[in-house]
Amino acid sequence: MMEEIILKGLERGWLLEPEAKEICQKYGIFVGKWKVIRGLEEIDDAIKDFVFPLVMKIVSPDVIHKSDVGGVILDINSRNEAYEAFKKIEKIAIDGGFRLEGVLIEEMAPKGLETIIGAKMDPQFGPVVVFGLGGIFTEIFNDISLRIAPIDKEEALKMISEIRGHRILKGVRGRKPSDIESLAEVILKVSNIIMDFPRISEIDLNPTIVYERGYRVVDARMIFSKR
Repeated sequence: MMEEIILKGLERGWLLEPEAKEICQKYGIFVGKWKVIRGLEEIDDAIKDFVFPLVMKIVSPDVIHKSDVGGVILDINSRNEAYEAFKKIEKIAIDGGFRLEGVLIEEMAPKGLETIIGAKMDPQFGPVVVFGLGGIFTEIFNDISLRIAPIDKEEALKMISEIRGHRILKGVRGRKPSDIESLAEVILKVSNIIMDFPRISEIDLNPTIVYERGYRVVDARMIFSKR
């Protein structure tokens, strides 16, 4: 199954979000529960497995940045809103000339601290893993830490401690400490993915929301090199 997904990525140049999340799951990265539906008639059955509020996202081989085309709809709180969201995404696909392979449904992630975890193939250093704070903190701090892959758990923990905003992760001004150990595990697993698949040129798990206990990868993107 994973080999089939990788082949699709090589042919297309990148993975659809459901495909990228399947790769994450194979490596033990928690992405939450999600489902792809392909028609209005599937909504009633699909939403039985979820708790409102929901998120619905466009799944199209022609759309790599879903938010840029309005293809991410948040705060869906009822069956009727789910129907309307599906129809809105269908219209976005038709108006934009995008092929629609389905709509991804998932529960909205609880609020937490947003982080960015990823990797890239650097032309000089080869595979590099990346960590930083996400959300509003990206603009405030604009700092990330980098390591040449492969790395171990100790190096992943050092990456987290090196960013200027690491005190936020430890808990300041009433904010509870974040689960730094679980973040380190995700960084380590991302390192393993890019080492196992050198044709992947970029991995972007953004945001990865961390909590007092645990985390959740909300969106996942993987891009492949042409050669």
